[in-house]
Amino acid sequence: MNESSALPQLVLITGPERVLAQRALSHVLEALGSSHPDAEVIRLDALEYEPGRLTMDLSPSLFGGHRVVVVRDLVEATDPLVDELSDVLKHPLDDAHLVVLHKGGNRAKRVLDAMKKAKAHVIEAPAMKSDRDKSAFITNEFRIARRKITPEAVRALLEAAGKDTSELAAACKQLVDDTTGVVDENVVATYHSGKVEATGFRVADAAIAGNAPEALRLLRHAFASGLDPVPVVAVLASQLRQVAKVATAGGGRSAELAKQLGMPPWQIDRARGASRGWDGVRLGRAIQTVAAADFAVKGGGRDPQYAVEHAVLEICKQRHAPPERG
Repeated sequence: MNESSALPQLVLITGPERVLAQRALSHVLEALGSSHPDAEVIRLDALEYEPGRLTMDLSPSLFGGHRVVVVRDLVEATDPLVDELSDVLKHPLDDAHLVVLHKGGNRAKRVLDAMKKAKAHVIEAPAMKSDRDKSAFITNEFRIARRKITPEAVRALLEAAGKDTSELAAACKQLVDDTTGVVDENVVATYHSGKVEATGFRVADAAIAGNAPEALRLLRHAFASGLDPVPVVAVLASQLRQVAKVATAGGGRSAELAKQLGMPPWQIDRARGASRGWDGVRLGRAIQTVAAADFAVKGGGRDPQYAVEHAVLEICKQRHAPPERG
């Protein structure tokens, strides 16, 4: 999107991922600004829209000049804005561009259909929900900056800042701006060690490896940092399921299994390593233990933190139990 001439007068940015949508908008405005440096950018908030404003802003000015009208949060649009947009889209714009942002869904569908019918340029901003999506996002952030980040560092950064995409993007930018060379797990730990230790991922890693003292130390640190027992149990369950899934998937290259199982390649490698020393029976027992802890931390028990500690110790016990023989 380097040449503004490649952009039609109508641009639709659709999808719930705010970081991607904002970046798309920035790229569009930058592209338009390259050929219209004096263009006036007018931003309209759909929720606070004043009837008649859109029509006025898109009307040719007596003084000339190009206008770029940005309509944010179309999903919140009132009927007057939907009606005005629908009318505007029936005719070519005069020395103006219209950029509309929509978070997704069927709200204001009449406008969406009209924009697509008018051959609007559509930019997707899909939600990044899975670890695979977020891992790809991190890797791409460093690729754009012409920097390298190791798979272990990707995972550590995901653990430290992966809940919120905006925070994840900011963490990537900080590492790009403040460091040189390849970013590895140690570099991430320098900037985010407190956050990483306070997550359930480190607890799960230690428990699945059978390291009870370390698992308990990390767990108590996480609780002292204010982490709720519920997400810790969720991570324990998720990590055990990943180990079981990878262990039963057979051999093959990590990249191939990643596509088959919907997991990032680095997650496949870690799960493979974690699966050594486990068998199906003991994994099943560990998963059942975590299921009981899940019930306890969601109201079924008196002491949620004790329930998690018990689950962690039981996982470690199963890791060191003699293998089941048929």
